[in-house]
Amino acid sequence: MAELSVSRNRRAVPKVDLTAMVDLAFLLITFFMLTTSLSKPVAMDVTKPDEPIDEVQEPVPASRSMTILLGKNNKVAWYMGEVGKSQPVIEEFDRIRESIMANKLKVQAANPDNPNKSLFVIIKPTSGANYKNFVDIMDELKVAETTAAPAIDDDHITKEELDFMKKQNLL
Repeated sequence: MAELSVSRNRRAVPKVDLTAMVDLAFLLITFFMLTTSLSKPVAMDVTKPDEPIDEVQEPVPASRSMTILLGKNNKVAWYMGEVGKSQPVIEEFDRIRESIMANKLKVQAANPDNPNKSLFVIIKPTSGANYKNFVDIMDELKVAETTAAPAIDDDHITKEELDFMKKQNLL
């Protein structure tokens, strides 16, 4: 049989009151929640006019314009000048920054007396491009510190550009 032994010498069991510790913990949590700043999303403003701005926009010389065609499989095709007069170059996204910087330096070297004459970039997303490609190219332009705001033109992709992209399997 089991026996229950009860000792005659009963000592008081020490008790710890944790109320003050819990209050302090909640005060510290509240303090740090209120004093920290949450990370704010960084967004780039991209505006595309509703109506043509031919009357407002001065024509940009072909020698200062770089057209970037966004294709599928994270590839881009770019050319300087007018369509059909220069052969597009196909590159991966990780190489486009070097091309933008090189073209920016060429335009600056050709116009050293006028800093307002800088590289003008036209971005033409094709049907094969995805949103990430567009965001990546906007980031690359920001990193390259192009002074002129890029033109986004997905409505006026020429037949020559489409034919080139189809031929290179980038659509």
